[in-house]
Amino acid sequence: MVQYETTFIVDPVLSDGEINSTADNYISHLKKEGCEIVHINEMGLRQLAYPIKKRNSGVYYNVEFQAPTGSLIDKLELAFRRDERIMRFLTVRLDKYATQYNQDKRDGKIGGYKRKVAAERKAKAEEEAQNKAKRGNDKPKGKPKPKPKPPVAEAKPVAEAKPAEAPVETKSDNAEKNDA
Repeated sequence: MVQYETTFIVDPVLSDGEINSTADNYISHLKKEGCEIVHINEMGLRQLAYPIKKRNSGVYYNVEFQAPTGSLIDKLELAFRRDERIMRFLTVRLDKYATQYNQDKRDGKIGGYKRKVAAERKAKAEEEAQNKAKRGNDKPKGKPKPKPKPPVAEAKPVAEAKPAEAPVETKSDNAEKNDA
């Protein structure tokens, strides 16, 4: 059996029940033709890159299935073209690498690494926050007191030699010198 993937966009103006019934209609059409549904991905309402039928958004569906023959694809695409509720569609045949890629993606092997690393970082941040909260309860609140500075050993002054005191001259002494 050959594996195919079809993606189609349903008009968002429809009610939720009509949107789901449109998707179910095509899924049941595939089952009636003898296809085995591998995976159904309802991607939901998304913005379009450019307006289609004067709409800026659409409800995306992606159906992966295995078909016994490729003649089914023509019937499926004809039904898509006739239905006014379908804005766009694309059906592709998957090779073994694409099939394996889709399976790995569903199993979480692809894209899961980033989620795993993000989860580890989040857990580490929560643990640090808890540890910080615990450390915060042990310390007194308020500003920390500054540590006292160690005493500095003062250098003892060396005994200075005092100069001999000169006799202080006074006015009377000067007058005597001038008279003599």
